[in-house]
Amino acid sequence: MNNLFKRDFTLVVIGQVISLFGNAILRFALPLYLLRETASSSLFGAVTACSFIPMIIFSLLGGVIADRKNKRNIMVVLDFTTAAVIALFYIALGKIPLVPLMISALMILYGISGAYQPAVQASIPLLTDKETLMKGNAVINMVSTLSGLLGPIIGGVLFGSFGILPILFIGIGCFVFSAVMEIFIHIPYEKSEDNKSVFKAAGSDLRECFLFIKNEKPIFFSVLGILALFNLILSAAMVVGIPVTVVQALGMSDTALGLTEAAMGLGGLAGGIIAGAAAQKMRLKNGYITLVICSLMALLMGIALLDAVPPIIGYIIITAASFGAMCTSTMFTVTLFTAVQQQTPPLLLGKIMAVIIAVSSCSQPLGQAVYGVLFDVLSELPYAVMIGAAAVSLAVALCSKKIFARLESSSQE
Repeated sequence: MNNLFKRDFTLVVIGQVISLFGNAILRFALPLYLLRETASSSLFGAVTACSFIPMIIFSLLGGVIADRKNKRNIMVVLDFTTAAVIALFYIALGKIPLVPLMISALMILYGISGAYQPAVQASIPLLTDKETLMKGNAVINMVSTLSGLLGPIIGGVLFGSFGILPILFIGIGCFVFSAVMEIFIHIPYEKSEDNKSVFKAAGSDLRECFLFIKNEKPIFFSVLGILALFNLILSAAMVVGIPVTVVQALGMSDTALGLTEAAMGLGGLAGGIIAGAAAQKMRLKNGYITLVICSLMALLMGIALLDAVPPIIGYIIITAASFGAMCTSTMFTVTLFTAVQQQTPPLLLGKIMAVIIAVSSCSQPLGQAVYGVLFDVLSELPYAVMIGAAAVSLAVALCSKKIFARLESSSQE
């Protein structure tokens, strides 16, 4: 690890800790505020679905920007912009109807997040060497999940005690501090020689990305299909299902929901530690096993919602299953991203990572909207929704075995 934590990589990590903590506390509090104010699963699912759409679009644009512009500057500008958006949300709160205000704020915040992450992912190979690349990816994922651990805990306590306003102030402070610190990062950068604007270059750059995948790495298409299906079926079920089931079906407090989402963060942290420690032993061909485990965790959540299970026991099972699902999914993500980075030319890294993030996530908004309606329609049978999602996602996971084996083989060519 000593060769990994050089000055610039360390600054990126610290910036991610602060920025992602602000992001985590807002992502926890804003949707919960909406759910508490409206008590509608359908509206909750629809609003969260809308917020994901700009993240997908701007992930693609962010990949183009990351390969053409200074990645440090991208991080700085987007963090300052996020702070400004939160400040405007605070000013408008109570003066504009809640639902359109929340949709607008979440769409902008998720869009910024979508543009931000390709810059971070494309920076990692430039700040590490081949031997420490997987460890670098593991550290960035651990930082993300550590922030996801602390954000919901603090957010749940603050929201339950003081409401939404302190969370907005903390978010503004986090993003401003992160942006100022990132100014001092140096990331290797070569200016593009064609002098095209970002928007004019987007079409040609993404076409170049598509042709690379088509001609050099067609297995990436199969991987994208599996990821998109899994996000549609299982990820969307958990994004909508965990808050709805904990708050509405089980009747737990905001702090309890914060602890459940913190357990997910702790699971991600554990998964990142395992992935970093076992970097040389992890095999991508076994990636389907982690997806199977995630499906089984969703099955446990469904069982926890059965009428025969006392609410407190159900809550404990859901929290434990959330930990397990996030742990295994983080191990899978670290392994997959490392394989893709190793098989992609440096000039295409930002775009390829953006395409993977965007295309694999494009199905999730649809899934979230559908699950919001299902949890409303089947409000007396929430376990049926989770068990159904687990069964279908398990079938997808088992079908992915050959695809991940082929992806690993292509990395050795």
